[in-house]
Amino acid sequence: MAVLKYTNDHECVKIEGDIAWVGITKYAQEALGDLVYVELPSVGKKVKKGEYFAVVESVKTAAEVYSPVDGEVIEANDNMPTDLEMIKSPVGEQGWIAKIKISDPAQLANLMDEAAYKKYLESL
Repeated sequence: MAVLKYTNDHECVKIEGDIAWVGITKYAQEALGDLVYVELPSVGKKVKKGEYFAVVESVKTAAEVYSPVDGEVIEANDNMPTDLEMIKSPVGEQGWIAKIKISDPAQLANLMDEAAYKKYLESL
């Protein structure tokens, strides 16, 4: 069964087995506004928790998307650059930027569940 987790940097992560589907939260989407470009990671790229692996650009700003875990990018959402509205879909549907094969499952314990993320947003 898939589980949704969240980061302090407003990534939304669907965990399915040893795969993390990574996108951005609704909060991040609203903060960015209208998107103009998404830079996807390369398949095979090794990623480290907390390091950026993708970039989302809007008319307001550019935002880095950080990896929630160590691992390897096994798939990038190649349809997203031509259909930027996809990012507004749930991460478990079309709203994912990349899928990462998790190399250290213990890192998942550091991610927030939905209730903790909502509480975190209240503190901003």
